[in-house]
Amino acid sequence: MIPLFPGAVAAPRVPPRLVALFACGSGLSVANVYYAQPLLGSLAADFAISPATIGGVITATQAGSIVALLMLVPLGDRLDRRRLMLVQAVLLALALACVAMACQTALLLAGMLAVGLLGTAMTQGLIATAASAADASERGRVVGAAQGGVVIGLLLARVLAGVVADAAGWRWVYLLAAATMLALAALLWTALPAQARTRPSLSYGALLLSMLALLRHERMLQIRGVIALLMFAAFSIFWSALVLPLSAPPFALSHSAIGAFGLVGVAGALAAGKAGSWADRGLGQRATGIALGLLVLAWLPLGLLHRSLWLLGLGIVLLDIGAQAIQVLNQSMIFRSRPDAHSRLVGCYMLFYAVGSGAGALAATAMYAAAGWTGVCWLGAGVSALAAVFWALSLRWTPA
Repeated sequence: MIPLFPGAVAAPRVPPRLVALFACGSGLSVANVYYAQPLLGSLAADFAISPATIGGVITATQAGSIVALLMLVPLGDRLDRRRLMLVQAVLLALALACVAMACQTALLLAGMLAVGLLGTAMTQGLIATAASAADASERGRVVGAAQGGVVIGLLLARVLAGVVADAAGWRWVYLLAAATMLALAALLWTALPAQARTRPSLSYGALLLSMLALLRHERMLQIRGVIALLMFAAFSIFWSALVLPLSAPPFALSHSAIGAFGLVGVAGALAAGKAGSWADRGLGQRATGIALGLLVLAWLPLGLLHRSLWLLGLGIVLLDIGAQAIQVLNQSMIFRSRPDAHSRLVGCYMLFYAVGSGAGALAATAMYAAAGWTGVCWLGAGVSALAAVFWALSLRWTPA
């Protein structure tokens, strides 16, 4: 393995402190994209947005994510990633401050788009760096640790957003997030090792065009990408709609209480690292089948929300374990194909994620307005089952 950083000696294991940096940085970066989910009720009230269309706030962040994956994330294969992430962190802090000060719907949506753009670029840049730093025999484990940080970050984002909104209003959520990103920028600059300088082999335009070639010719990327699209659509259907029944009678829960349900999914972060180890041992497909089964099964207790909040908690555990394990397995498997294109591979792969998440958010709020929580659960179960069927049919092309 060629050392990623100047002066580094090739070693079979990534230092624990570096793994921890990847995990913490990824978690703090991705949290910005998810702060809005438990705040949809407050945003709808402040900006006079109807419940049927408030999912557009989440969709705006996903639109920003798509632009990032197409235009910013691939730059990691050409530029020094440490410098790139420093600039992105500072700009992200400015975008978060703009959201906090927005007074019109158009400004809110523009700010959310920028948050999705820069938050996604930073998160995926860190994951690509983690994949490049790891030896092939441990890449699943290292990527799994970084993805575990992502899971914890997005789960704690919901809890923190709920607590801060209840105490000081939703605008303070984004002001505090802006300050956090400035602190992260300083940490990354001082602690993240500099990437070894290499002569760029592709212009920026050629770099972007090469992503089309990856999408056309990398079969593993195509298949695991479709699985990701369906899985994230199901995941987004649940989390985007959950605030609506829980904030209404008979529950009428506070932002803090709703956000706390995110902590139940911490098991997903633990499963993420384990799934990466399974992929390293050649058990990726078997683990995928188990994870998809959990994803489908989760909708049974989730559908019984109005009978018991304990059943809701059980459903969240199953949903998060299945979804996050699939995410790590997908990334571990696609990174094997092109070691020289990790940033572009993760950019292409996460395009499927962004489309699925955005579509899921819109579908969830529209379905809730039309058919209530039962309709949302039938929709999520159907999308999850479709992902499982597609995976089973794809095994003939990706047996390993």
